[in-house]
Amino acid sequence: MPSKKKVTKKPKKAAPSGQASASKVKCKATLFRPAVTGRPVSWTFLVLPKAASAKLPARSMVSVEGTLNGVAFQATLEPDGRGSHWLKVDRKLREAAAANPRDVIMLEIAPVAEEPEPKVPADLRKALSAVPEARATWTAITPIARRDWIHWITSGKRAETRTKRIATACDMLAKGKRRACCFDRSGMYSNSLSCPVADVE
Repeated sequence: MPSKKKVTKKPKKAAPSGQASASKVKCKATLFRPAVTGRPVSWTFLVLPKAASAKLPARSMVSVEGTLNGVAFQATLEPDGRGSHWLKVDRKLREAAAANPRDVIMLEIAPVAEEPEPKVPADLRKALSAVPEARATWTAITPIARRDWIHWITSGKRAETRTKRIATACDMLAKGKRRACCFDRSGMYSNSLSCPVADVE
């Protein structure tokens, strides 16, 4: 009898770093205009259903890519302070998606393979340049860690708080501290992060 050929299975290629759990999240959400006083704003926002948000890799900010009503986009979701995430939708994306406030839109998103670099505020950038040790630690940490520092600083409501936090951040970074201390990344316990209030009129 002819011998059976041994079939050797080829090993599966490992997913690139950061993509192992980047499964797509599909959901529907309502588009709202923020309730603001003074000059009208052109942007809108939506809040992810908690079940959809729970599929994301973190309760903190998460950069995603995907489609909104079939239109491709990339953005960073922010925690809404209630265990979910919210997304700011600018006028260009809203119009491309043929969506209006109060419309229910379809989202299909997945975490990006690599978190983008956050924009460093001018006052923080100036402070870091004056402290070489702090600047060295800042350069060595990850984009996510840099983003946490920025949001801990900017979540202060008063100018004095922001100034104090910049000084504290530079001091801790100079001492090798890589993470913002006592920063609630979800906003659920400190109310430091939240989504806008919807215009219900």
